[in-house]
Amino acid sequence: MGFLIMLFASCKPKNGSAIDTASLIKTFRGISARDYDYIPPYAIEGETTTIHIRENKCTSKKSNDSTLTEVNNTTLEYLSSSVSTKLIPAIYLSAVLLGVPSNAITLWMLLFRIRSVCTAILYTNLAVSDLLFCIMLPFKIAYHINGNNWVFGELMCRTTTAVFYGNMYCSILLLTCISVSRYMAIVHPFTYKSLPKRTYAIAACAAVWTIIFLYMLPLCIMQQSYYVKQLGIYTCHDVHNACETTSSFQFYYYISLAIFGFLIPLVTIIFCYVSIIRTLKTHEWFWKVLSIISFT
Repeated sequence: MGFLIMLFASCKPKNGSAIDTASLIKTFRGISARDYDYIPPYAIEGETTTIHIRENKCTSKKSNDSTLTEVNNTTLEYLSSSVSTKLIPAIYLSAVLLGVPSNAITLWMLLFRIRSVCTAILYTNLAVSDLLFCIMLPFKIAYHINGNNWVFGELMCRTTTAVFYGNMYCSILLLTCISVSRYMAIVHPFTYKSLPKRTYAIAACAAVWTIIFLYMLPLCIMQQSYYVKQLGIYTCHDVHNACETTSSFQFYYYISLAIFGFLIPLVTIIFCYVSIIRTLKTHEWFWKVLSIISFT
């Protein structure tokens, strides 16, 4: 459920200027209040110097400045539109109303009803991830209903953002583990039977949570909330400073998120289920032929 919501949340309007690929997880860009228009010497009346210096609106790059004075019209339209203030919170509210009780029931079933230890461990972690996501959604709902004005502070904004995106990658990785488990059980049943499934399941879940924690640390370190002077609101992760320099670490960070958090799991899941379908079809034809032979 959290993954589907993330797909919807990623469909917000983008700024027309393509800055760089390192800002994939960001949405809009603005100019900081401490950044000003540079006036070249040749543009000043009476100035005779012929030195031409490139104009730059970002002469001051202080990342701790949370006030943005210039935000484009597309950003302003989105922040004040009914899509962000009514439609998105309505979808989030539906997710909370459905997700909290359903995941709570799922956890109860997994803990007290399911006998398969390996299956219970993987699905329990998946349910915990979704339940944590649903618990954090009310903060996003209040943010959007309040006109995209974040009132819970910078620390809570970073925490909510990390949980919001962490759930998506955590769900993807856990679904990948479940796919591999099913692949081994159906395609290689004898090998699967001899494996220490409980140990592998615990190790896989521990690895997933560790990877997600490490991958979400940069989102907890980087500033997420900015004050948009044109609207008089504090945004949370919807706007960021266009004048902040992008380090090579951020570039490779977002690239690795796309590769290890989406591309590799996608290929793995496709391979597992294609192999499962082929195996099941082979066994189906085998039993059909065997039944025909036995009756003739």
